[in-house]
Amino acid sequence: MSPKIEEFTNIVDVSYAQDGTSVNTDAMGMREMQRRVFEQRARQYLLVKAPPASGKSRALMFVGLDKLYNQGRKKVIVAVPERSIGASFAPTKLTEHGFFADWEVPDKNNLCTPGSSQSKVNAFVDFLQSSDPVLICTHATLRFAFEKLAPEAFNGTVLAIDEFHHVSADLEASRLGMLLHDIMAGSDAHIVAMTGSYFRGDSVPVLSPADEAKFTPVTFNYYDQLNGYRFLKALGIGHHFYQGRYTEAINEVLDLDKKTIIHIPNVNSGESTKDKLEEVGFLLDAIGVVERTDPNTGIIEVRRRDNGQILRVADLVDDTDQKARAETLHYLSTVASKERDGVDIIIALGMAKEGFDWPFAEHALTVGYRASLTEIIQIIGRVTRDCEGKPRAQFTNLIAEPDASQAEVTVTVNNMLKAITASLLMEQVLAQNFEFKTKRSDDDENEPGKLRIRGFKEPSTDRVRQIVTADLNDLKANILQDDMFVRAAAGSLDAETTNKVLIPKIIRDRYPDLTETEVEEVRQHVVVDSVIKNGEVREVGDKRFVRMGEKFVNIDDIHINLIDSVNPFQRAFEVLSKSVTPNVLRLISDSIAATRIQITPDEALALFPKIQLWSKTHGGKRPDRRSEDATERKYAEALLVLQKLKRERQQGVAQQKAKEE
Repeated sequence: MSPKIEEFTNIVDVSYAQDGTSVNTDAMGMREMQRRVFEQRARQYLLVKAPPASGKSRALMFVGLDKLYNQGRKKVIVAVPERSIGASFAPTKLTEHGFFADWEVPDKNNLCTPGSSQSKVNAFVDFLQSSDPVLICTHATLRFAFEKLAPEAFNGTVLAIDEFHHVSADLEASRLGMLLHDIMAGSDAHIVAMTGSYFRGDSVPVLSPADEAKFTPVTFNYYDQLNGYRFLKALGIGHHFYQGRYTEAINEVLDLDKKTIIHIPNVNSGESTKDKLEEVGFLLDAIGVVERTDPNTGIIEVRRRDNGQILRVADLVDDTDQKARAETLHYLSTVASKERDGVDIIIALGMAKEGFDWPFAEHALTVGYRASLTEIIQIIGRVTRDCEGKPRAQFTNLIAEPDASQAEVTVTVNNMLKAITASLLMEQVLAQNFEFKTKRSDDDENEPGKLRIRGFKEPSTDRVRQIVTADLNDLKANILQDDMFVRAAAGSLDAETTNKVLIPKIIRDRYPDLTETEVEEVRQHVVVDSVIKNGEVREVGDKRFVRMGEKFVNIDDIHINLIDSVNPFQRAFEVLSKSVTPNVLRLISDSIAATRIQITPDEALALFPKIQLWSKTHGGKRPDRRSEDATERKYAEALLVLQKLKRERQQGVAQQKAKEE
């Protein structure tokens, strides 16, 4: 069977004002986000949540220098997840742009260079005993050094942790989380935590509620960032579903005219061919004919299959020659990041995600479902940097359709649904923020950016205000990573159950310190914010209407009860229904239904003779679980259980054969 792709419009397609506010600098050389962070520079624990390219590294420089010069701190330690990201904190002449000091890092204090872990740990310990003010290292070096140090060794320091989502509140599983907890408890260290996405793919919280409450958050969201760009005006996020092998289908979504990062699937995923080097070869063949490989940079020159032009391709998948890979990475960071014609396509597997800077990148093409929302946001961040000549950026996720003949149909369906809901989260992140207030009388009018809602409960405590101000997208991420909620988003639960039972449960689990009154205030804010951001707003004369569910409602007449009648994420299923064939849609619907059926396998087997007889008397028809007849519905549900049982047995046989071979 030849591969095919079911194409559809982007789930997210947004345009921005290009007003330049997020990239313009003030008299001290600070962008808008950096000014917000600097205003909180005196705080002991500072949490900076801002998207890629917003200037977090320079914000840390401003704060770190102020703490050194004006707040009595003696040292600044910057920890990054991998060596390549250390370049973001290289020496910088800040005084040229109006700041009072420069960011200086001696070469010996840059531990993001080749060398043994032991030598770097020794250099870290020596730094703490020296008079040098700044050191850059990896998370790993920080962890290994901490094993040789007591928490009080960090007295007088500023500890900055970049890509903070690598920390986990699960202290047994996360040494970085334990380190942070111990330093907070056992020293006077100041901490600056920075991240572009404050949630982990494994749903484990980054900090315990007690530790998190000590941090002052500074949030600068995607809307703030993209709306204030000069050049990038539009961003699209969409999915393309295929049958067959992705290597044969990728031509239909690979636009050779766009600067593209292709992330091939993890070798353990169903989409992978299990031979990553062969997959790179397939992609090169899809582009055209390989002419030569530059021996100095590793860049592959490929003659396009359509117009004969030469494209320059970087292969970050092949790790058999570490020296060659290092040369390619060096070329990408020093030449390709500054020259538009330096590279055209980058093929990667685990690299080119967080901290990777290629401002000319226009299209992120990712093959296979990504279980981590953090990973998705990091990949999208690779193409959302502002760059002259780049008016539009695109993220495309190429995902396999479920096949009824395969044992993994349930896994595939779940992957599709989670990919869609992840995109819906991005829609929430990318949309304009609103301030919600209670509408107490007809005289309360809505203003730009402010919406008044009858029956709405405003935050009554500082804790709730902090959650709705700084944590709303992170809470939505928790909701959208919940397996039950993913199925609810596809229409398997009614809106009232979703909004009033499922969402409050997730809120209680994330914030166990909240009272029931506070939970309800947070719940209302989550649901209202989600429904309004998913809703289409239209202006008719001097009135504005927002689409909620299947109808448009005058914004001035919105009531919380009306909003609670709408499943805030049901558009996931609407997107699927327009994007796949009816047979695939039915397979998805049946797979979701099978998770809720109460019939046991033994009961289903006992019913099978009756199902066969029923089918025979109805002209060979299969029972339909959507039927109004209760008996037919029960027979249909029993069949779904039997089909699931058959697939599981087939999968077990296949796994046993694989072990024997």
